[in-house]
Amino acid sequence: MNKALRRPLIAGNWKMNKTPTEAKELIADIVPAVKDADNCDIVICVPFIDLALAVDMTYQTNVKVGAQNVHFAPNGAYTGEISAAMLKELGVEYVIIGHSERRQYFGETDETVNLRVRAALDAGLKVILCVGENKDERLANITNEIVSKQTKLGLADVATEALANVIIAYEPVWAIGTGLTATPEQAEEVCSFIRRVIAEKYGTDTADKVIILYGGSMNAVNARDLLAKEDIDGGLIGGASLKAKDFSVIVSEANA
Repeated sequence: MNKALRRPLIAGNWKMNKTPTEAKELIADIVPAVKDADNCDIVICVPFIDLALAVDMTYQTNVKVGAQNVHFAPNGAYTGEISAAMLKELGVEYVIIGHSERRQYFGETDETVNLRVRAALDAGLKVILCVGENKDERLANITNEIVSKQTKLGLADVATEALANVIIAYEPVWAIGTGLTATPEQAEEVCSFIRRVIAEKYGTDTADKVIILYGGSMNAVNARDLLAKEDIDGGLIGGASLKAKDFSVIVSEANA
């Protein structure tokens, strides 16, 4: 594996936080704090209501904007949903798909996640595909089985050339919002396994270029140790992305 083939990426997942007024303040703090980070990509994934503002405020900066979900249909009678074409026209570049909270609270399945992945890729968006096990699954020693299944089904019918626009985020569900964090060794073990799963389908050369993020409570304190691992190319950041100072520290570690 060659980490030099992959450009680090730090993505903030704001979840259901920040009104437009609050988002304006946070983005105004983030943009100058990360402006010198030339060696990594930076994304803020904001609530739908903040997307237009975020796109405007990050124009001609090194910060890109992502959405937190997308529907798989191009249009139609899907009250409350947003299509990939709508995001693309707005200027959004990335979208998170299959986050554990979407799976847990909103009934998303591996199959509907795959439909979303394919719709987003077809529209020209970059996908952050989330996979990961919950606490019971880890205790039952079936982490690899769960992660392999989610990765394979999430990427079903995704062509090799499209994989250049797919980022995988490993999020151990037991470490999200709990204050718990996988050790760097635990995180690396699963991220390395995910890369092997991708290699089985697409080949080693392709798998070596896929960006894999760690998404389980990476913060300003533990980022350096996690990012030092061979198969961890960045982070999908939750709580720490809501604080410009903490987020900028993580970006600095990725940029080093």
